[in-house]
Amino acid sequence: MQLHISPSLRHVTVFPGKGVREFIKVRVGARRVSYRMLFYSLLFFTFLLRFVFVLSTVDSIDGETKCSTLGCLGKRLGPRILGRRLDSAVPEVIFQVLEQPLGNDELKGRRDIPQTLEEFMDEVKNTRLDAKTFALKLREMVTLLEQRTRNAKIQEYLYRHVASSSIPKQLHCLALRLASEHSTNAAARLQLPSPELVPALVDNSYFHFVLASDNVLAAAVVANSLVQNALRPQKFVMHIITDRKTFSPMQAWFSLHPLSPAIIEVKALHHFDWFAKGKVPVMEAMEKDQRVRSQFRGGSSAIVSNNTEKPHIIAAKLQTLSPKYNSIMNHIRIHLPELFPSLNKVVFLDDDIVVQSDLSPLWDIDMNGKVNGAVETCRGEDRFVMSKKLKSYLNFSHPLISENFNPNECAWAYGMNIFDLEAWRKTNISTTYHHWVDENLKSDLSLWQLGTLPPGLIAFHGHVHFIDPFWHMLGLGYQENTSLADAETAGVIHFNGRAKPWLDIAFPQLRPLWAKYINFSDKFIKGCHIRAS
Repeated sequence: MQLHISPSLRHVTVFPGKGVREFIKVRVGARRVSYRMLFYSLLFFTFLLRFVFVLSTVDSIDGETKCSTLGCLGKRLGPRILGRRLDSAVPEVIFQVLEQPLGNDELKGRRDIPQTLEEFMDEVKNTRLDAKTFALKLREMVTLLEQRTRNAKIQEYLYRHVASSSIPKQLHCLALRLASEHSTNAAARLQLPSPELVPALVDNSYFHFVLASDNVLAAAVVANSLVQNALRPQKFVMHIITDRKTFSPMQAWFSLHPLSPAIIEVKALHHFDWFAKGKVPVMEAMEKDQRVRSQFRGGSSAIVSNNTEKPHIIAAKLQTLSPKYNSIMNHIRIHLPELFPSLNKVVFLDDDIVVQSDLSPLWDIDMNGKVNGAVETCRGEDRFVMSKKLKSYLNFSHPLISENFNPNECAWAYGMNIFDLEAWRKTNISTTYHHWVDENLKSDLSLWQLGTLPPGLIAFHGHVHFIDPFWHMLGLGYQENTSLADAETAGVIHFNGRAKPWLDIAFPQLRPLWAKYINFSDKFIKGCHIRAS
């Protein structure tokens, strides 16, 4: 084929290549075409050809089939220019089969399903399968493995729930031995503190710490670590609050294991005048909460038997049944101003923390008129632990929550908190706390499910002063990503989560940070077979 352009650029003639004089004549408009326009046109087509060449080269590098014709190239460029995805090389029938749901009952009793990838590949190699049969076999194998993985995770969560909710026999033994000692040994029934030190209990020149616990061993570790790391232990006063059944073992332990020169007070709730007077809101709330939780979702067996929910959702529901969430020791901190009417400031400690630094500098922190000094939990290097906002704890699909709070507001942590009791008494924090606890019970636990932190986040809203995260490292009880070296640099470490350091499910590399404050040669510790690991 030949192309002839007339000198005047008014005619373009195309001659067929077979010698036939038939030709196609195209008349160009009378308008004169400038050489400048022709130059720019050639420049544009040169750029376009380079663009096409680059795209086709990329296709070749990606391993796709090479195009040798303009038609093939057009099929490739068309979807890209129009913004569409290239057709998949996987046969459509495979997508159709894999997208079809497969019921759990369809796999029961089936022995022909490959159990491993190796078995599946052997079957594919030895049997000539079409695409549909291949997809069916693949779907059955993956679904079966998914079911087994899900069941294994749920069993793990159930075992952890049972382990974390139960009292280890060693701790039960320790409580019984100490109770026996309390009844037979006068030295185990000493008044704590001694009469001459009683005035220090209401003296605001001392550093006052409050610990609420029904776990003797845990309380001993907190007290030991606090006093051993104090620069001026003679100025430290620890107020230990416990329940009626644990009072005798707790008093026996601290009578026989004094922490002089620090001052230790052991007191049961029924010893407080305020607690013995009339109705106590926290007790009424606990009674209601216990009734609701006893029927909540039918108990652990009903939760585990749910075949539609994901394992982590089931784990969260199991956690709501933990007895600690209905413990008076968890709720009592909201009544600190009434329990200690003469004190201006206290530091409240949970029983699953370990103190690693002198805590007296906490009294030098300017709270700027706020009530609660706490570490915020939405910023930090550990994104798993330090990524908690209000939406992590409160149900913002409920209008009562969404209308009153910002889901992206930073949360804070219980465990090591500075409470300005003078500022607290000028607020309605305690009343607000009980109001929201009642609202949650009325809504069948639909505002939040877990613990005392959610109502605390609400009650202390606007009354929190964030302190340096050095004073409180979190997460040692529910994830093992924290290294021993990092944990040793914190002022206070917190084993919040299921893996408490006194349980067998504790993380072995972190447990020594807690265990080093126990004297394993003590006769009560040895007699109950409590070991370092």
